[in-house]
Amino acid sequence: MNRRQNISVAVIAIGLISTTAGWVVNRSRNRGPEVRLEEVGRRNLVALVTASGNVRPRRTVDISSDVSARVEQLLVREGDDVRAGQVLLRLDPTQFQAALARARAEFSQAQAQASLQEASLLRAKRDHERLEKLSSRDSMLVSLQQLQDATTDVEVARASLDAALHGIEQARASVEEADDRLAKTVFRAPMEGKVTRLQIEEGETVIIGTMNNPGSLILTISDLGVVEIVVQVDETNVPELSIGDSALVKIDAFPKTTFTGQVTEIGNSAIRPASSQAVTGQQAAVDFEVVITLDNPPITLRPDLSATAEIIVDTRTDVTAIPIIALTVRPASDTLSQTSTEENKASNTAIMVGALPTEPELDGVFRLRGGRASFVPVEVGIAGDEYFEVLSGIEAGDTLVAGPYTAIRQLQAGDRVRRLETPPT
Repeated sequence: MNRRQNISVAVIAIGLISTTAGWVVNRSRNRGPEVRLEEVGRRNLVALVTASGNVRPRRTVDISSDVSARVEQLLVREGDDVRAGQVLLRLDPTQFQAALARARAEFSQAQAQASLQEASLLRAKRDHERLEKLSSRDSMLVSLQQLQDATTDVEVARASLDAALHGIEQARASVEEADDRLAKTVFRAPMEGKVTRLQIEEGETVIIGTMNNPGSLILTISDLGVVEIVVQVDETNVPELSIGDSALVKIDAFPKTTFTGQVTEIGNSAIRPASSQAVTGQQAAVDFEVVITLDNPPITLRPDLSATAEIIVDTRTDVTAIPIIALTVRPASDTLSQTSTEENKASNTAIMVGALPTEPELDGVFRLRGGRASFVPVEVGIAGDEYFEVLSGIEAGDTLVAGPYTAIRQLQAGDRVRRLETPPT
């Protein structure tokens, strides 16, 4: 075989390979991508807002000291149940008993001083009356200056008595203050509940708070009869919530139990206002505090446990539903039917590019008919865990392209598709 024959054979072989490759590519293109298909049905849907937070009692009292002293008796331990008025602990009362005794002595002294001033006033009045009688008998017996001095003595004695009486009031107030400070060495439970935090031991010294020092927190009593879950909800979900919405609560410490409750409070302002974020220069998520009151909480619950709540904001029964993954967004021109001819494809491209430069985008799904996917705009309602409620556009029994996500993103109206073969298990 000469050189010219060899070149002819090579050209023929290359042509056959190119033709075969083109046929394979066209055949693959005509078959379309592999997708998951699902028939539209009717379902029961539940719309949820999920948020995390912590357990807290509705009523909690932190007990601190108004006086500084050493703990003489500690009568409760953490976890104890207490009743209202029960003595919890006593501080060393020695200095306060001494202060009360001193205040009482000062009160007695003030009373004696008042009695002395009362007697002085009585004597001044008698001297003044005697001089007035002598003056009335004979003006030469008593001078005018003597009468004026006597009058002044009466006024001074009366003022001294008033001062003594005010001294009595001051001393009485000091006694009441000393007695109150002595009473504050005995701590009583302000309500019925459980000691959930104890931060002092017998023999330690408690201090009172100042401007720069918060003072000693002795213990915390919580009413665990009413328990709340405080969660942080994103600003986009807050408008969906309402007082009275039901909630399912999972607490990390009780993994096998699901608690129920109701929304009883929705915050009116963000947990971290935008003004505070402006000061720090950090842009954080805007969350609102939502309180869920548990139904029949067990006595084994503890404050500060981590919890996750699913708040039921809406429900639908027996409605047409589509998979969430099937919903996509396309330009309005994709609703036009497309054929396989190049002429119609070019026409649709001209419409999309020229006639509708700013055309709106529509929510919709790809419906399968005759082996081709057509884009159908839909109106959706509430969203469940995996499905959207459909208000219009699709009916039960239609077959939709329901995945995978990358295939839906790349799919165009009029494309052929193939059912994705599920590998054997």
